[in-house]
Amino acid sequence: MQDRIVASILEEEAQSSDSTSSDSPSLRESATDLPEAFVMAKEHQHRITLEDYSSSSVPQFFTSIVRPEVQAYNINYPHSLIHLIQGNLFHGLPNEDPYAHLATYIEICNTVKLAGVPDEAIRLSLFSFSLAGEAKKWLHSFKGNTLKTWEEVVEKFLKKYFPESKTTEGKVVISSFH
Repeated sequence: MQDRIVASILEEEAQSSDSTSSDSPSLRESATDLPEAFVMAKEHQHRITLEDYSSSSVPQFFTSIVRPEVQAYNINYPHSLIHLIQGNLFHGLPNEDPYAHLATYIEICNTVKLAGVPDEAIRLSLFSFSLAGEAKKWLHSFKGNTLKTWEEVVEKFLKKYFPESKTTEGKVVISSFH
């Protein structure tokens, strides 16, 4: 049944293209003047195949945080710094305190000073190492290179893991305390 429908549609298209090309000789000539590969490429652009749905595309950016420009030629972070940061992982669980995580993270980052590298660049470069699980997924959910400043990262992080509703809830609990 579907084969008949497809065949009739193709037949109608062929008839309409024959009538168009016979009515207008310039259209027929211009179509034959074009290289066959160009015509096929043009047709292929509009068709979506099953392969298009099954093939995975390689993302252009693998991080959502912009790499800050620095004056230093080569930045090497001490391995001990990365181990310290990973010892203070934030998973995004309800019982974790995002403010405490940020305070500890900044404290760890402040222990390192590199010539020609601002503190903000260090914080931005290493922040993804301080996240795990759902929090890491959250960070990667942003399109590539959308977070440009440390303030932006902190703002989005706190909106996600300490939303205003939680603040309001805490205020209500405090104000109704007897």
